[in-house]
Amino acid sequence: MKDYYAILGVSKSASQEEIKKAYRKLALKYHPDKNPGDPSAEERFKEINEAYAVLSDPEQRARYDRFGTADPRQAHPADPGVGDLFDLLGQMFGFHVGGRTRGARRGEDLEALVEVSLEQAARGDEVEVRYRRMVLCDACGGAGGERQTCPTCGGAGRVRQVQQSLFGQFVSESACPHCRGRGYLLSETCPTCGGRGRLEKQERIRVSIPAGMDEDDLLRVPGAGNQAEGGAGDLYVRVRIRPHPTLQREGKHLVYRLKLGLAQAALGSQVNVPTLDGAVPLDVPPGTEHGAVFELEGKGLPDPRGGRPGHLRVVVEIAVPKKLSARARELLREYATEIGEEVPAEGWWEKVRKKIFK
Repeated sequence: MKDYYAILGVSKSASQEEIKKAYRKLALKYHPDKNPGDPSAEERFKEINEAYAVLSDPEQRARYDRFGTADPRQAHPADPGVGDLFDLLGQMFGFHVGGRTRGARRGEDLEALVEVSLEQAARGDEVEVRYRRMVLCDACGGAGGERQTCPTCGGAGRVRQVQQSLFGQFVSESACPHCRGRGYLLSETCPTCGGRGRLEKQERIRVSIPAGMDEDDLLRVPGAGNQAEGGAGDLYVRVRIRPHPTLQREGKHLVYRLKLGLAQAALGSQVNVPTLDGAVPLDVPPGTEHGAVFELEGKGLPDPRGGRPGHLRVVVEIAVPKKLSARARELLREYATEIGEEVPAEGWWEKVRKKIFK
């Protein structure tokens, strides 16, 4: 039995947020795109997705915590549903109830990563996603070859053992060791897939990104995951947004850090501020201080849930010049004297330089 908590590296009492955070960290670390040609990383990635699929669903997690499996067909009959009631009566009173055939399992869910620009995320582009998945073998239709019913379990995939005790007969059930729980044996193996019934295939699909989508959100593409006899799993597309050269994202808001000179801040000025739709003018009033914030409404990102769009927050940073000409230094000293601001006296090196370059 797989320990899904250990796979994600969380405790059994972990919150949904802790589970989600651990999953994101591991999924990015072991993603096939980051580990090309590494089969161990690919297998680890599949385990991480399987663990998260169970632990992120409250109902499946509760079943897993109680029975050690999220599959209701494999749950212990100590908590019987309608279908398990006869099994429980059979164990208590010693009569045998025929085994139920296990249904074909659905394919595994997958996750793919796609990188877009901030402009694409803002307007909601259609992008191409490339990933690899397991598909049913065309040669054998997913059967793996010529099948014959397992003589040991009669096709049920499960076998039962009856034990006598002082309290009567006890019946235990387990996967058939002969067919490994499949209910059938292969009399002839498919040469194309080697009996596995599936082959790995490179896929290319196009998905639409909702305008304003956040990196924490996942796009679900039903039926685009691994294929199996019981149907295909889903594909979850994680969007990563490339850093923008001038703008930073904070949810649906954008931040631009505007560098102003001393004169521009003191006297006021008009500057051009970059936005996702092109530059717009901004009037900076006289006496603007370092850290001042101007908000341009509606110049952020759209809300994918239908709310109001975000703002562009312009944060002022006063840029202090590190190199000054002799004339600029003299003017600054005059300015300091005019407003009563104390500055250090002229150094000996400045006096020497004045005489040399007079």
